Amino acid sequence: MRDLTALPKAHLHLHFTGSMRPGTLAAMAGEQGLRLPTALLDHDPLRVADTERGWFRFQRLYDAARAVVRSEAAMRRLVDEAVADDAAEGSVRLELQVDPTSYAPYVGGITPAVEIVLDEARAAARRHHIEVGVVVAASRLRHPFDARTLARLAVRYAGTGDGEVVGFGLSNDERRGDTEAFGPAFALARRAGLAGVPHGGELLGPAHVEQVLDHLDPDRLGHGVRAGEDPRVLDRVVAGGVALEVCPASNVSLGVFEDAAHVPLRALVDAGATVALGADDPLLFRSRLVDQYAIAREVLGFDDVDLAGLARGSIRASRAGEASKASMLAQVDSWLADDNAASGV
Repeated sequence: MRDLTALPKAHLHLHFTGSMRPGTLAAMAGEQGLRLPTALLDHDPLRVADTERGWFRFQRLYDAARAVVRSEAAMRRLVDEAVADDAAEGSVRLELQVDPTSYAPYVGGITPAVEIVLDEARAAARRHHIEVGVVVAASRLRHPFDARTLARLAVRYAGTGDGEVVGFGLSNDERRGDTEAFGPAFALARRAGLAGVPHGGELLGPAHVEQVLDHLDPDRLGHGVRAGEDPRVLDRVVAGGVALEVCPASNVSLGVFEDAAHVPLRALVDAGATVALGADDPLLFRSRLVDQYAIAREVLGFDDVDLAGLARGSIRASRAGEASKASMLAQVDSWLADDNAASGV
């Protein structure tokens, strides 16, 4: 078995606050004299009885962590550490998702918040030798007009280079809000060439996936794992070339599936879907990107050829330039061709 850390891959589903190291969270809270829920510092914050898993426990802890990020310095630290951690796991590209409204009150508004993330992403990309793009995300808990404002802001900084906005997302509890009402914001982003990367199909089933397909016209679907429950909907996903950002640890921790063995990753791949594994929120799930590949290998029976296929899917689904994609894909081929690669995870 080849070393999964050495496998070149793109990380397309990582949230800004959720990328935080537990030690960084504890240090920042201590510096500000803030008390954190004790669960946030546990080795597995969401590990409770199956019947108690779910979104609301997750959201309560996530909000507590986000409240610690109250300065430009804190924002820059999170970006740099997220990029460093991904580089250490063999990521050749990271597309980091951020909703700037949560941090705007501490740095002078949503525009400075975005500019801080972009500026640090450029610097961190140089320091850690990987590509870094940014996805600006709206929240389902806010008015769709707010999403339009964020879409216009995202368009202002659109590009394909390091520290540029490459996509527009929609996050938070997918059971909230009217999916159709966010359509105009996604249309704005799409006209500017940004990737549409809304969440959907994790907490809700294939009917919700279809709503997102109908109204938001996504390039990628954050999660989308439950599309497999309806072959017709999954066929639509595959035929439309919509990549799925599958996050096994998230699915289990939120109680979507009883355990990793029930995550239908194999069925999605066998149906022809492009899949990019993601860690989602390592701070809460205590599971990083390489861990998702390890789940695919050790629990779901993916061999190294299969794992290389997942890595290729992540690269192709990214917003990297064509020359960069060609180089990254060649690196995957080299990993697979190296029969003498050291055994790792």
